[in-house]
Amino acid sequence: MTDACEQLVLYFFTYPSVGEDDWRYAFATATVRVLEAQMLSRATFADMAGAESYDAAVDLLGAGEYAPPQGVKSFAEMESLLLHRRSEVRELFKELIIDEPIVELLRAREDFANMRLALRRKLTGKPLGVDYSNDGSISAEQFEEIFEQENYTPLPLYMQEAIERAVLAYYQDKDIRRIDYALDSAQAEYRLTRAEQLKSVFLLELFRMRIDLTNIRTMLRLKFTEDEQRNVFLEGGYIQAQRFKHGLDIGYEAVAHLFFATPYYEVVEHGVAYFSSNKSFLRLEQQCDKHMTGYLKSTVQITAGPQPVIAYLLMKEHEIRSVRLVLTAKKNCLDPRLILDRLGE
Repeated sequence: MTDACEQLVLYFFTYPSVGEDDWRYAFATATVRVLEAQMLSRATFADMAGAESYDAAVDLLGAGEYAPPQGVKSFAEMESLLLHRRSEVRELFKELIIDEPIVELLRAREDFANMRLALRRKLTGKPLGVDYSNDGSISAEQFEEIFEQENYTPLPLYMQEAIERAVLAYYQDKDIRRIDYALDSAQAEYRLTRAEQLKSVFLLELFRMRIDLTNIRTMLRLKFTEDEQRNVFLEGGYIQAQRFKHGLDIGYEAVAHLFFATPYYEVVEHGVAYFSSNKSFLRLEQQCDKHMTGYLKSTVQITAGPQPVIAYLLMKEHEIRSVRLVLTAKKNCLDPRLILDRLGE
């Protein structure tokens, strides 16, 4: 029996622990509980997906925070509105979180996104451009200057090391995907290290879960493209990398069974079944989102703590992405069924 087929033993069935209460966050928790009740319902997204046109979908947002100024419906203006709402929720997050290292950890997401964009452009000889995010710990202007001058010393050590790993990985065979694999690995390691230093059970479990879901996506995409790469799976999740490697060598009909004893059986089962019928990863992405959201929603058991505040930020960002997804799909006249398949409605 191979390592990949050995019985996996976890201390939870579907979702791990979210940690304990922290009464310093009583006000912050109460604030996000009120805001959660104002988030868009599943019915609203279903109605938007089924709307007869893009304009009709925008009209369904007319009574809430995503309502455009009167007479404004263009996609560019709606996208600007959504970016503004995202900035607002991130500012609120910074105001509510008492522990600054948590804010820094979440802001690092944008730093890694900026690194990914800059390295892809620099290593492929394309102009750097100016469309970096300003929501990271390094401003967009400073980030552009650092990469233009190729002087990375102003960056934190973990960012310098991530850049070095990505550059070395790319020059192995000049495959641009290796930049992504290297940065994903560096980001996963950074997240786990910081979560352990913060002694945050919630963040540690969240990041381990993200690693597993990323590996599931990677496994199925490598399988579809018949890619021979094997050493691209992230370490630090609940599921050993060997299980994902084994999934590359078996038929699609057996992949879900490989994860039967894990919390991700339904994610893989639904994702593979939809792919087999439609040659699309829409349902896989939807199932990954659903699993992650389920864990975030389980913070309802916390009376006071940073967990509900972090969960609200991530769920609100997901809501904003979903609104943009639907509006993009309606603008391009996509089949409502495809939109619903992605949303899971």
